[in-house]
Amino acid sequence: MRRVLATAGHVDHGKSTLVRALTGRDPDRLAEEQARGLTIELGFAWTTLPDGTDVAFVDVPGHQRFVATTLTGLGPAPAVVFVVAADQGWQAQSSEHLAAVRALGIPDGLLVLARADLADEERTARTREEAERRLRGAGVTAETVVVSARTGAGVPQLREALGRLVARLPEPDPAAPVRLWCDRSFTVPGAGTVVTGTLGGGTLAGGDRLVAFGPDRAREVVVRGLHSADVARESVGPVSRVAVNVRRVEAADVPRGSVLVTPDAFGEAVVLDVAVAPVPLDLDPRPGRPLPPQHAVLHVGTTDRPVHVRPLGERHARLTLPSPLPWHVGDRLLLRDPGTRRLWSATVVDVDPLPLRRRGAARRRAEDLETGGPLADLRLRSRSAVSPDELRRLALPEPTAGARVGSWWVDEEAVRGWTARAGQVVRAQSEAQPLSAGVPVVELARRLDLPDHLEDLGPDLVRHVAPRAGLEITDGRVHLPRDAGLGPAEAAVAELEARLRGSPFAAPEREDLDRLGLGPAELAAAARVGRLLRLPDDVVLLPDAPARAMRELATLPQPFTLSEARQALGTTRRVAVPLLEHLDGRGWTRRLDGRLRQVVR
Repeated sequence: MRRVLATAGHVDHGKSTLVRALTGRDPDRLAEEQARGLTIELGFAWTTLPDGTDVAFVDVPGHQRFVATTLTGLGPAPAVVFVVAADQGWQAQSSEHLAAVRALGIPDGLLVLARADLADEERTARTREEAERRLRGAGVTAETVVVSARTGAGVPQLREALGRLVARLPEPDPAAPVRLWCDRSFTVPGAGTVVTGTLGGGTLAGGDRLVAFGPDRAREVVVRGLHSADVARESVGPVSRVAVNVRRVEAADVPRGSVLVTPDAFGEAVVLDVAVAPVPLDLDPRPGRPLPPQHAVLHVGTTDRPVHVRPLGERHARLTLPSPLPWHVGDRLLLRDPGTRRLWSATVVDVDPLPLRRRGAARRRAEDLETGGPLADLRLRSRSAVSPDELRRLALPEPTAGARVGSWWVDEEAVRGWTARAGQVVRAQSEAQPLSAGVPVVELARRLDLPDHLEDLGPDLVRHVAPRAGLEITDGRVHLPRDAGLGPAEAAVAELEARLRGSPFAAPEREDLDRLGLGPAELAAAARVGRLLRLPDDVVLLPDAPARAMRELATLPQPFTLSEARQALGTTRRVAVPLLEHLDGRGWTRRLDGRLRQVVR
């Protein structure tokens, strides 16, 4: 089992010293850090606990000047080791770090009272009582351990407590899509670009193709090699500190804050709708603003980016980033006002929402967001339809409402609108061209004015709404029901039907059809509704003429000639030739040579 934990706490409260005591490694790797005794950059170290669990630590700066770096370290961590010096007690950065832990939704951790050798029992007890009260108030479950890294007192108990902490953390999913937030990137001579980060879910293996989201754009990269705990690995699963050697990208293109992801497993977007809640900073008694200012800094994973905030009601906002990042609905992020140091916790409720272009659109969107309910239903209402691939990329379940159209989910209110529109289009076409075969399915889909993101849904949607609109589909065309006659051609077709019922094979000449007013459009309409059978060379018969002909031809000596068939049917060569070819095509008769045919028994 592997786990990764982040430290947190006020500057100079002994976080790095504690990590050294646990791992034997100095997380302060910069010369300036070691000279000043001050953590400036993220530090990393690891150890194996008594129960065999491998634990890595991300050591974060405690000074307020490095709060962005602190948030980078805390972002991907599932739990926190919160350090408070027993001799100094709760301090300013203790509150700021706890606010960040709360905003990021980190629910579990360990409270370590460090430097116990510098405090008497009474002072230690007061520090413990206050620290435990504040962590409980922030919703963090934390066992407390009193430690002196200098003397080693409490370190064995701390190792045991760490074992209990990691044992109760939820099991990560090794089959989940990879989203690795990068906290370092550098170049190794002979190997190329290496990025490091905390793998919280999924599995990485050599040869994997990933997408790297840098500060400007996304690039495809290939995993060349992997290291974890300074050991080369063929694959690495969660939760692990991992160094990834990648091809096809320079280190400068994937600095800290970049992210490597499984292709097509996340929604890529620069615009998000989020639910926002202020995070109180308990050293500041002033009430916090419900929403961040217009210009804030977004922190997610290891990245921090300027973001434009547009309020949507009192508890939601639309965020616009300078470049895209990969998202799932439900992702937690943090918003910070650099001027006041205030923090807001935010949860992604929609990814790449539709633009708010029309007047009143922002107000209606705010009302929809305030309504609540399943987030999949929210997206369905706003976009009218969603595909299974879209739901998968955003890690959303199936909506609880809506209709299934093919593989898509479609909002019922939108279906009602499209149904009415389809009926209007087809009825208008029928009025303008009474004998039209109808509107092609593809054309009707276009005339429904579907949004661009729903173009692929069009044909399936037409087939779904047509019956609701009282329409029928025949041969790829949508039309009104055909049981209401043939409009202006009805009388002429009825007269021709009566004539043919008396002489089934006496097909009218072209001049007779013209006299009746039956041109190609009228005959095609009558054939579509099954009133007439059209054969080549303007031969028009009743639909049952082939069956009647077969009854007569079956009485002839087999095989028979065209002349014998014409005489048996009492018709002309003009009619007999296309009729026999029609029977051949249906497999009812078969040509034996250029002269003879026979009935297929």
